[in-house]
Amino acid sequence: MAIIHNTTLKPTKLELLTTWLPTRPWYVGTGAPELAKAGGFRLDDPAGEVGIEFMVAGDTSGPEPVAYLVPLTYRAAPLPGADHALVGTMEHGVLGPRWAYDGVHDPVLRAELLALFEGRVQAQAQSLSDTPDDEVTHSWTGPALPAAEGPVEVTEDQDGSGLRLPDGTALRLHRIPLPTVPEGASGHLSGAWDAPDGTRTRGVFATLRTL
Repeated sequence: MAIIHNTTLKPTKLELLTTWLPTRPWYVGTGAPELAKAGGFRLDDPAGEVGIEFMVAGDTSGPEPVAYLVPLTYRAAPLPGADHALVGTMEHGVLGPRWAYDGVHDPVLRAELLALFEGRVQAQAQSLSDTPDDEVTHSWTGPALPAAEGPVEVTEDQDGSGLRLPDGTALRLHRIPLPTVPEGASGHLSGAWDAPDGTRTRGVFATLRTL
């Protein structure tokens, strides 16, 4: 299980995201987000090398609050061939330098995300060690999912991020979580986060569709 360290990060994750988010095609703000960590969960890397976090970042800079899904991976060294997916670098008070990546481009996150869809791994609490997150729900009604290893083309548009698995199954991350599972989805991943008014809300983070 991943160990959560109560320590410092310089810069913080939200400071990195404040600069990075406005560069994304699915960002709907004015260019100066006001972010707060609203929720999310973690997955464990079986090798114990890569940190995997699905963060929900709430932005209150506009007339209406917006929640963004930001899957992140944290590495002790650069991920070869992934300079385009680098969110930024941080200094961790315990682990030292960390490279933070947009996780959909990281093969470790993709493998564990597909395992979560199939129920082979369990979502973990975002800020507690060795604690399952029971608010995360998932389903998959198709056959065994193939590994999304090696170079994978990730598309980005105003609706989020998508990629095609080797068997043709389409994986989409809904960067602004959906209120309900879209029609025709063969699988989905949902979770919860805190709204600015203090209420707890739920949404669909990712879907699978058999083509």
